[in-house]
Order: sequence, then C-alpha cells, then structure tokens
Amino acid sequence: MIKRKLILSQVRRVPMLSGTVQEGLRLLQDPQVDMGSLAQALQHDPGITANILRLVNTPYFGSVNRVNNLRDAVVRLGAKRISHLLLTVAVTPRISGELAGYDQAPCTLLEQSLSIAVAAELTAAELCITAPPHTFTAGLLANIGKIVINQFLHGEYEQVNTQVEQENLSFEAAERNVLGVDHPEIGAELLAFWNLPEDLVRVVRHFRDPENSPEQDLTLDLVHVGSVVACMTGIGQGVDGMQYRISEAVVLRLGLDESMVQNVMVKLVDHVEKIKEVLPKCGN
Repeated sequence: MIKRKLILSQVRRVPMLSGTVQEGLRLLQDPQVDMGSLAQALQHDPGITANILRLVNTPYFGSVNRVNNLRDAVVRLGAKRISHLLLTVAVTPRISGELAGYDQAPCTLLEQSLSIAVAAELTAAELCITAPPHTFTAGLLANIGKIVINQFLHGEYEQVNTQVEQENLSFEAAERNVLGVDHPEIGAELLAFWNLPEDLVRVVRHFRDPENSPEQDLTLDLVHVGSVVACMTGIGQGVDGMQYRISEAVVLRLGLDESMVQNVMVKLVDHVEKIKEVLPKCGN
C-alpha cells in the first residue's frame, strides 16, 4: 500500500535523540554504571540537567529532601529513575505540540503519555508486584507514533473519524483501514530507528493488542492496562478516546479486578497533575 510505505519512510525524517541523551542511555544499559560518570555526561547539556532536577523534586519521582545538583540526583535515585527522567526530558518536547489529525490540542499527547506511564506503575503497585524498570518509559513512549502519522491524517481525518464513530472501531483499526498502518507500529519503528532497547520497541508495538505479542511480557501487560485506564479517566483524549477495553487475557494473567482498576483511576489524576506542574510549558 502506497500510503503505508510513505508513512514508514517518514520515520527516518524524525530527528534522533540528542547526543547527550544517547550517551546517557548507553551508560545506563550497564547495570554497574558509575553514577559520577553518568552525571558528568549529562551535565554537558544545561537544559537536560535543569529539567531532570525539576522532575527529581516532584512528589512522584523525588526524594524527601530537595536535590540541588545532578550528581546527588543520580546517586540518590539510581539508574532506574534517572533513565525515566532522561527519556521524559528528551521526549517531552516531541510530544507537546498540537496534533490536529487526532483532534488533540497542545500538551494533550504529553498528558496522555504521562497518564499511561503513571497508570502502568500504579497498576503494579495495586497488584503488589514490582514493575520492571522500563515500565514508566514504555508507557511514556506508547503513543509516540502519533507524531509521525499526524501529518497524514489531515486529508483523511473525516474518513478515519467516521469509522471510529459509526463502526465502533478503535482508532488504530481505523488507521489501518485508511492508511495501511497504525500509530503503535509506527511508534515501534521510530524507537528502533532511535536504537532504543527491544523491550521498549515490543511494548510500543503491541500495547493495544498484547495477545498478538510473540511473548508474554509483564511490562506490556501493565502498559496495556495503563493505556486503557488513561482512556477511562479521559486524560489527554481526542477522538481516539473511548473504544478500548482491558484484554481478558491480561486480566487473568495479572489477577486484576474492577476495584483495583477504580483505585488506579482515583490515584492517577493527582499523580499526573503533580508531574505536569514542573514540566516545561508546551511550546517553550
């Protein structure tokens, strides 16, 4: 399909993550990473340093005592949280703009992405299990394919929207019908282009349809639940908002029940608002 090939070709037109971010992520792949070396690598970019410190001091990410320098932040929080913060800072400008094709105003995709990430971790906490280290990051990146597909929806918006509303389809199904590809697939291709780990690529590719994943994956299940819970709360939704249900297979695997989902929904809004308070304003 011509449209599919054209959209896939646009993935390589999206700028790579900055050299500082790539070096930080490379260092973080080593479980024995020296935190001093990591801080030194990151502090070459004042914007990254400032924004990591801003996030470190939020109630969601942070410590009891205020952190004032990058070295203290990486030592105190450790590799897991610093990797979350680094990708959050790197991706935020990419997902903060308007996406007219999805009927999403500026900041809407950012709010949606944060809500999926937070809901995935809250789900793990509700289940009394430990979320894998990359769960937050995978949730944050789940819908990043929208930044590529958005430009192709302007002329096809009515056709996709009609299928969503009149045929009771998910937005992904309507995307595939009209464009030959959906935003989870494009998001996975983008992350592969950015040389991000396969664990992240797999989650982004299958978070809407975890049954089609070639292997079971706890992070995938948590992000799938997080994405549906985010839709249920209405945070960051456009026309693709409400045609989602939690997979029965995932419910059984996790031992999830309705009361747990309700508890996550209640906690989600407060957590997302606290993070948004310290993020750079959209368009800055």
